[in-house]
Amino acid sequence: MFDCYKMMKKLMFNFSPENAHTIAEFFFKHGANYTPFVLSFLAERFFIHDKRLEQTLFDRTFHNPVGLGAGFDKNATMIKMLTALGFGHIEYGTMTPEPQNGNAKPRCFRFPEQESIQNAMGFNNDGMHKIAKRLESLYPFATPLVANIGKNKTTSAENALSDYEKLIKRFKDLSDFLVINISSPNTPGLRDLQNEQFIKELFVMAKELTCKPVLLKIAPDLEIKEALELCSCALENGAQGIVATNTTIDYSLLPNAKDFGGISGKVLCEKSFNMFEALAKEFFGKTTLISVGGIDSADEAYRRLKAGASLIQIYSAFIFKGPSLNREINLGILERMNRDGFTHISELIGSDRR
Repeated sequence: MFDCYKMMKKLMFNFSPENAHTIAEFFFKHGANYTPFVLSFLAERFFIHDKRLEQTLFDRTFHNPVGLGAGFDKNATMIKMLTALGFGHIEYGTMTPEPQNGNAKPRCFRFPEQESIQNAMGFNNDGMHKIAKRLESLYPFATPLVANIGKNKTTSAENALSDYEKLIKRFKDLSDFLVINISSPNTPGLRDLQNEQFIKELFVMAKELTCKPVLLKIAPDLEIKEALELCSCALENGAQGIVATNTTIDYSLLPNAKDFGGISGKVLCEKSFNMFEALAKEFFGKTTLISVGGIDSADEAYRRLKAGASLIQIYSAFIFKGPSLNREINLGILERMNRDGFTHISELIGSDRR
């Protein structure tokens, strides 16, 4: 299977990253709709279902801790196929109230040697009404679904709260939890919303709108002290978890990086982990923590779980390493649990904090 993906990747990497993604989306979407037997075939090979990895969070069962980060399935068109490929949860989006095309092209660049991606997509998506309609025939789903929501580019900071209000109302019954995205670097002024006043208003409002958990996703480029203060503010006002981290604008990490957009993938690994570690030292045991950023192996996944992550997410590594990655990570976690004497994932999570 690995050799097959190596050949496929070589072919797909002849296309621009965005065109390659469009091709993949076409096959993932239509493959699930018109050849449903393929889903069973793939799930038998890729989906790891072992009671030792199973946990209940947000009143849902997560069969394994490895999820798909936001940005890959922006429009919720690939959920069935992605689940068959082994993801224990899917974060779809980012969605905005109104459809938008995103930023000017080219806006996505791959760096194969560094196994990293730089993107300035700008929340290109079909808009909340069309995406929600798609989900109405799917939700509730076999594995947990997560809605990642953000404001439209044309919405001013003064009116941003209204965008999030619309999105929470629309997706609260079409997801198992929601993630607030105010940390993408690709919408002008969005990261300026990472301030205590806006976060307080946002989570107070969210608590009034839904009983579903709403989490905050933060940038890796904040000062640690500021990140701790913002997360504390969110949690004090109703947030039920933290997702760390989004992409980075630290262009020094990547040789020949563009001077715009956000970087994800292997070069983000240590920066993301350092931020997560700081947050886990403060908040582990007080809220649910999800780690994302540069995770590409069982070793790295295991490190994040030991540090305090209840769930981890991958994205760029899925592109560079292929569909067997979920299986490899989950089996690798089980091997390391056996080695270290953990009988259940609950014993592993946060073991470095105890």
